[in-house]
Amino acid sequence: MAAMMQGVQKNTLYVGGLAEEVNEAILHAAFIPFGDIKDVKTPLDQATQKHRSFGFVTFLEREDAAAAMDNMDGAELYGRVLTVNYALPERIKGGEQGWAAQPIWADADTWFERQQQEEEMRHLEAENRAANQAAEDLRRKKAAEEREGEKEDEIDPMGKAESENLQQNN
Repeated sequence: MAAMMQGVQKNTLYVGGLAEEVNEAILHAAFIPFGDIKDVKTPLDQATQKHRSFGFVTFLEREDAAAAMDNMDGAELYGRVLTVNYALPERIKGGEQGWAAQPIWADADTWFERQQQEEEMRHLEAENRAANQAAEDLRRKKAAEEREGEKEDEIDPMGKAESENLQQNN
């Protein structure tokens, strides 16, 4: 339900089931008792130039839209039963998610930003790998030097015995 309510325009109502005689003025007059109306639209069929049996009423206040929906859903206008719901945003094909409420070019800026961010991440990851490799190489070099130093510090037991023997004999 939450996913369905996302994108709902709470001050715009869809009004379905309109009779042919109903125009924007009649629709406005039918809904004005519920509050101030910002806009009324009845989309036209391009072939017949008549409305397509539905329209949209946009109120200035959400509360007025809610009252109109509660009272007008199922009401009769010019002999037809109306269906009144909150309007969903117009769908335009395109965009990243297939169907979007905006034209396909609207997300071009965000696409370029994401590409730039991904390139920066790749660059930072490469720098991080190089720094880790340098640190590992340094650690190995120090470990090797310590092993060499330990070898030099070690005294040859035979050499020690011989030097002690020479000192005693002298």
